[in-house]
Amino acid sequence: MKKEKLPPGQREVPALLRWNINHPGIVPENPKFDPKTWILTVGGEVNNPLRLTWEDLLSLPSTEFISDFHCVEGWSVKDLKWYGVRFSTLVHITKPKEGARNVLFTCSDGYTTSLDLDDLLKDDVVLAYKLNGEYLEVPIGGPVRLVVPNKYAYKSAMWINRITFRKERELGYWEKRGYSDSADIWKSDRFASRRRLT
Repeated sequence: MKKEKLPPGQREVPALLRWNINHPGIVPENPKFDPKTWILTVGGEVNNPLRLTWEDLLSLPSTEFISDFHCVEGWSVKDLKWYGVRFSTLVHITKPKEGARNVLFTCSDGYTTSLDLDDLLKDDVVLAYKLNGEYLEVPIGGPVRLVVPNKYAYKSAMWINRITFRKERELGYWEKRGYSDSADIWKSDRFASRRRLT
């Protein structure tokens, strides 16, 4: 059942105010996208590694769903319509090896984040390539971004070009800089504990 209220510490803003703006990555210029050369690599501890072209990705079974988007800075945009490939579809194809319960996402700008495989197997977690009926533009994460509705947006990595299944956990870019690795929006889990940072 969809929760109607916002998570603690969040305020709703209009999509046009915060969403349709250039969202910088960790480098000054956003990556470029060429559908003729773009490749998504899925590997690591899997039995069937993949190298997906843009056409390959678009040919996979896809889904559409509506979810809210929550930034760790405290703003939320409600009722965004995402379209893409469920992450569970990739899991079904690649068949992770026993013990490969962590997934590292690497992006074209060098950004990284990790999530537990259990979190990624939920029905509303997708590799999205459309938003509100339009292909994702580069400034908001196109051609492909991860969407994990129950996590803060730094877990919904933009410009993904590599997915690596791992047995060991690796902290991502912001997690190494003090943000929570679990990023649970309903627990206001924004920052790592002081003990963990020392």
